[in-house]
Amino acid sequence: MDGTERGEDIAGLMTGLGRAARAAAAELAFADPEAKTRALEAAADAVWARRAEILAANAEDMEFGAAKGLSPAMMDRLRLDEERIGGIVAGLRAVAGQPDPVGAVLAEWDMPSGLHIKRVRTPLGVIGVIYESRPNVTADAGALCLKAGNAVILRGGSESFHSSRAIHACLIEGLKAAGLPEAAIQLVPTRDRAAVSEMLKMVEFIDVIVPRGGKGLVGLVQREARVPVFAHLEGIVHLYVDASADPAKALRVVLNAKTRRTGICGAAECLLIDRPVAATLGADLIAALVAAGVRVHADEELAKLPGTTPATAEDWGREYLDMDIAAKVVDGVDDAIAHIRRYGSNHTEGVIAEDDAVAERFFSRLDSAILMRNASTQFADGGEFGMGGEIGIATGKLHARGPVGAAELTSFKYLVEGDGTIRG
Repeated sequence: MDGTERGEDIAGLMTGLGRAARAAAAELAFADPEAKTRALEAAADAVWARRAEILAANAEDMEFGAAKGLSPAMMDRLRLDEERIGGIVAGLRAVAGQPDPVGAVLAEWDMPSGLHIKRVRTPLGVIGVIYESRPNVTADAGALCLKAGNAVILRGGSESFHSSRAIHACLIEGLKAAGLPEAAIQLVPTRDRAAVSEMLKMVEFIDVIVPRGGKGLVGLVQREARVPVFAHLEGIVHLYVDASADPAKALRVVLNAKTRRTGICGAAECLLIDRPVAATLGADLIAALVAAGVRVHADEELAKLPGTTPATAEDWGREYLDMDIAAKVVDGVDDAIAHIRRYGSNHTEGVIAEDDAVAERFFSRLDSAILMRNASTQFADGGEFGMGGEIGIATGKLHARGPVGAAELTSFKYLVEGDGTIRG
């Protein structure tokens, strides 16, 4: 049963979680790095050992999601199988194997006054993570926050309620095995949306909120939060195919960027094609997308190609998260940049070009969190960046930007040493 069914006092419940998290954070700030590693390794072992339980819980969630009318893309985000559970295990082990960021020296210098100064990484404290659908976020967020010495309060989506609880139980098993406080990783035990509202105003207990989900969730958090927010906004991802593009690379990258997994934030949503190759390479790309089952919402010029659908004004700047892509002819890299500046979400953009000057212009004149050349935008992922995992991709410009791994979940402090040193 969830908290709503028990008639639970949500404000009281959340205050209890907050107090426990704050106490756990005080311990985690100086926890032995080896203990955190042991906890994550033990959690990985538990996830694999209890995979049948996790799959049974996920089956309940899939049934709930189908009854709720979730889209195929959202159902794909929700679904677990043995391979994906293997991915969760690998992610936990990868985070466990990362260097511990806490205490890392970022800079060190001496002053003429005789002071020796170090700037070192320190945990943020308590992190609140609010997410939708994807149950693997329970493991990713829990692991990364722990690695960075933070306590975390997780509030998963109602559709992933049972899967998240099953995975969370494995994380608790890991904490117990390493002798770390169980309140280091807490999962809100209710589907009641009032819990989200409470989290957003828990300034006494939570240091930062990380929302991970669709535009509706992120917008709600940004509007209502009194706690600071790491914003993970829409992934309105653009791919620009320049006249200098290698056709084979372009075909491989465009198809993967759109079709590998359509429900993730790194999936390409808009294809921009340089005019000189629109009738040749552009036509081949559109044909390949159509053949793969993608609905191509094409501008006036490309809509003449077989299998396309005429684009409307709503197709520019749209996150489909499905087998759809907008497509448009542009006049060179500057026109592509202008389109992206107007319709993008500062998440991820890609350029396919052999011309170094074009790629350099694309990189220097766009300010999205991730910019790629001749590579699929599906790589926009902390795990693929060598971070072990990510808690989300921040599209804002303060503190964290791009994939948020363990290091990004820390702040810093100054350690200043003297020898009876006084200021004149």
